[in-house]
Amino acid sequence: MDLELILSISAIIVLLALSGFFSGSETALTAASRARLHQMEQSGDRRAAQVNRLRDQKTKLISAILLGNNLVNILASALATSMLISLFGDIGVAYATLIMTALILIFSEVLPKTYALRRPVRVARFVAPVLRPFVFTFAPFVLGVNMVVDFTLRLLGVQQLDDHPDTLSDAAQDELRGAIDLHSEDAGVIMLEKHMLGTILDMDEVDLSEIMTHRKNVKTIDASKPIEEIIDQVLTSPYTRLPLWRGETENIVGVIHAKDLLRAVIPLKGDYSSLTIEDIASEPYFVPETTTLRNQLNAFLDRHAHFALVVDEYGALMGLVTLEDILEEIVGDISDEHDVEVAGVEVLQDDSVLTKGSVTIRDLNRKFNWTLPDEEAATIAGLVIHEARIIPEEGQVFNFVGYKFEIMTKERNQITQLRVTKLHQ
Repeated sequence: MDLELILSISAIIVLLALSGFFSGSETALTAASRARLHQMEQSGDRRAAQVNRLRDQKTKLISAILLGNNLVNILASALATSMLISLFGDIGVAYATLIMTALILIFSEVLPKTYALRRPVRVARFVAPVLRPFVFTFAPFVLGVNMVVDFTLRLLGVQQLDDHPDTLSDAAQDELRGAIDLHSEDAGVIMLEKHMLGTILDMDEVDLSEIMTHRKNVKTIDASKPIEEIIDQVLTSPYTRLPLWRGETENIVGVIHAKDLLRAVIPLKGDYSSLTIEDIASEPYFVPETTTLRNQLNAFLDRHAHFALVVDEYGALMGLVTLEDILEEIVGDISDEHDVEVAGVEVLQDDSVLTKGSVTIRDLNRKFNWTLPDEEAATIAGLVIHEARIIPEEGQVFNFVGYKFEIMTKERNQITQLRVTKLHQ
């Protein structure tokens, strides 16, 4: 075997190895976990930082890798063709095509990419220091290639990705949702954790009107009542904060806290003649019903508040919301010794549920792990009316959204009690 043949074979082997390097690098840099690399960078890993800087300029990176890969593949194929033609004549072209296709496919594509997929972070950290100067060196050529590509895509009507912060934020949220759904398929992932993560992402899409306690169920106190009666109502109530009204229930003049009331009355030793309830009460905090959970949570944190009264666009009282209500949307029910079970709900022997029409859909979904839609109505009675498109009569039965609804009792145009059965599909 002469020296020229040895050099040609050696050069082909080196070029195939370089091709494998570029192929594995492309796979590793795109498959490596961004979150893990970010954590490693925060821990002081310089190579992880280099990987992240490369990925920040993804278009240049991919173009440079493809440039290098194509160069070495073409050179290797040219050398192999020249060598085999000198050995076998014109038939050497066919031999070179078959041999190089097999070698490139196995050793320069499948093998390095498979390894990179199995060890993406390790490979990415290994190749980053080598690729950075390569990308920098060929940056002018890569820039020219990208300009041609962008021009061609515009001619074909393909728009460039929008880098607006809102668009990027939406894309990041979609990626997180996909990751949550994907990993929830694993047996080790607890459904509660999936629900919590999903709810956090949905906080911008849920309004206070969907989780608030409706005004019908809000316990309030008439500020014009004798102070002794007010004290008794506060002490017997399971709630620590109660709205005060004067004149009419819509006219909320303050919010009384049980601790503030006790601090005020204990020193008086039973003589409450000098006590005015509104002097003890705090200013009511009103918020619009269209406020999102995320905005209200931030508002509670900024104001160091736990309690807000929800009003509609006309200023009419719609209900109230607490910090605990928002937290329960994320983590589920937070029970304490003063919590009241969902009122007006009874599970029957056939596993159907007898419920008041005023019970909220979200309470039922949370209590029974149901999936009743709550986009168009807040209460179970409202859902039935919305879906049925009529005011139902007693005894009517409806099947929709995977549940059976039987109207049990009705007062005027209001559904007061119904039975709900989940249909098995």
